[in-house]
Amino acid sequence: MSKKTIPSIILAIFLGGSMSAVIGSTTMKTIENNTIDTITSGIDINNIDRSIRPQDSFYSYMNGKWLKKVKIPADRSAWGTFYELRENTLNQLYKIINELDKKKTQTINEQQLSDMYASYMNELQLNKLGIEPLGSEFAKIDAMQNKEQIAAVIAYFNKIGVNAPYDIAIHQDAKDSVKMIVDIGQSGLGLPDRDYYLETKDKGIKNIKAKYQTYVRNMLQLSGDEDAFTNATDIVNLETELAKVQWTKVENRDPIKTYNNVQLTGLKKLMPDYDWKRYFVDSDLNNRITYVIISQPSYLEQLNKIIQQTPLSVWKSYFKWQLLNSSASLLSTKYANKKFAFYGTELHGIPKIEPRWKRGIVFVEGGLGFSLGELYVKNYFPEKNKAKMQAIVANLITEYNQSIDALDWMGKDTKLEAKKKLTTMMLKIGYPEKWRDYSSLTIKRDDLFGNAIRASIFEYNRNINKLGKPVDRSEWEMTPQTVNAYYNPELNEIVFPAAILQAPFFNANADDAVNYGGIGAVIGHEISHAFDDQGSQYDEKGNLRNWWTDDDHKKFKAKTSQLVHQYSAYSPVSGYHVNGELTLGENIADDSGLSIAYRAYHLSLMGDAAPLMNGMTGDQRFYGGWAQVWRTKMRKQQELVYLKTDPHSPAIFRCDGALSNQDGFYEAFDVKIGDKMYLSPSNRVKIW
Repeated sequence: MSKKTIPSIILAIFLGGSMSAVIGSTTMKTIENNTIDTITSGIDINNIDRSIRPQDSFYSYMNGKWLKKVKIPADRSAWGTFYELRENTLNQLYKIINELDKKKTQTINEQQLSDMYASYMNELQLNKLGIEPLGSEFAKIDAMQNKEQIAAVIAYFNKIGVNAPYDIAIHQDAKDSVKMIVDIGQSGLGLPDRDYYLETKDKGIKNIKAKYQTYVRNMLQLSGDEDAFTNATDIVNLETELAKVQWTKVENRDPIKTYNNVQLTGLKKLMPDYDWKRYFVDSDLNNRITYVIISQPSYLEQLNKIIQQTPLSVWKSYFKWQLLNSSASLLSTKYANKKFAFYGTELHGIPKIEPRWKRGIVFVEGGLGFSLGELYVKNYFPEKNKAKMQAIVANLITEYNQSIDALDWMGKDTKLEAKKKLTTMMLKIGYPEKWRDYSSLTIKRDDLFGNAIRASIFEYNRNINKLGKPVDRSEWEMTPQTVNAYYNPELNEIVFPAAILQAPFFNANADDAVNYGGIGAVIGHEISHAFDDQGSQYDEKGNLRNWWTDDDHKKFKAKTSQLVHQYSAYSPVSGYHVNGELTLGENIADDSGLSIAYRAYHLSLMGDAAPLMNGMTGDQRFYGGWAQVWRTKMRKQQELVYLKTDPHSPAIFRCDGALSNQDGFYEAFDVKIGDKMYLSPSNRVKIW
């Protein structure tokens, strides 16, 4: 039930001729009769599909056999490298938790983990309870007498992690990065994005809205609502009104537009009929702050009108629905299965719900993630991985530094500022220096819903207690067992959790080429976020400050506009295209990270020639490392959700789109005019 309170600006990674004409007939024979252990090169040659020319789709060439033979597991919306590592990690975490119950004596952390997991796995008790855990919560909503009390309900929902018309995040003030502030942003929808409510032409999207209303009605009926049909209609209509006034995901990418410093006394101008005083008292924010950052001011203005125009009875139905929907996985099997049938099957195309033990691990991670992470690191993270990663990062930083000097689109003054930002960037690898203390959190072995509520409130209080205190620059936003990485511009840091430091991203026993093409390019990706269309608006201290000249901005805009055009032409599903504006930051990062990693790889060779392995040159293995990182199969329904909501391009275009802009790739595989991946030199986007 717990919600993340990290700001959305945090940028994560997660997501012809014959072959003999490319690398020579002798090399082709060497590949086909390969006797070299694949762990040496790091390239899985068994996935290569030689019926596809690498110059036409390198992604399909490197991953073709895998794409043909691998089936998406029935309990997944997609499958690929990220998902495989996550599956492996889940099994490791399952082993850790199951070993805890065998111990005669447990630490406080171990007992909390064991009890929290046990509370989720007691399905027999949950089935006996049915809707009972929500009884007292429903009663609070039913007791509402007037709309002034809506503020108190939203404050409570924000605390316990239940969806509400707006949510808060605690993070650094983007224009005064030594302060922690409250950011208020739009929320409150049951579907993934506003477009699901507003689409009029796309039948598939329109059908999802209709199915969502049916789902709402069925869940309300199951909970005992005698007016389920009317209430479901009212709820979806209210969410549609909220969707109409919400900002698009592209608009929300603008850190300047979404930074609106408003004094508490000024909130009345945005929402004159709303009881802000009660909200801040009930949310425990009173006397902690004097101002807030409003992400979407016009949304709050319209929310004020929507509150006044909507009957209190509808608001009661809406709040009861949000509570029920947010809590369904914590209730009996009937509720959990109905929620999965909509969000899993209808929305994402997943045929089968995950085994309960997997869902139990995810639940524990949501409440005690860093306690579990500490045990994960002790059991499964070799320290040698950290040392080798640091060496790769050092080469990438060196190459970025040299690249700044050579940029033709950045002037002298801006280059000095860019170098300052690069040299002050923090690097976090593997796990945090200090572990989070959960000892004050009460976990009961027989109280699943209570555990979820208490864990959410614990996390909420942990975050609001940062207000008025120095910024903790050692804090991590991802647990070590997360298969991902991120750049946070407000701290000017790049973070690589332990779980991503595994093959094919990183293989401590593999040749450097594949590691630079894999984790090296991922590192380069995250570093480049400091200089993409969003991150470049923050300085080395994490403040929104324009450190660019107007001429540099103009030149940068020309390059990124070209990238928008390139990716907007890609169509992963017939009738649908990549949103080049929504995915711009990640496309910049892929393009730039790959370019820098390639040069850093050559720097690592120290003038020596790369060995030939699997019949592939060092450069070919470097690009092979990049391609196999992105191997993914995805259900069509999931692809459509991602196209609407995800700032990352689909995997095939993350691979081939970035490669089409790399001169080194053209040389490594002799890409020429007429090949499908060919772009003329003037159309290749070269940012770094």
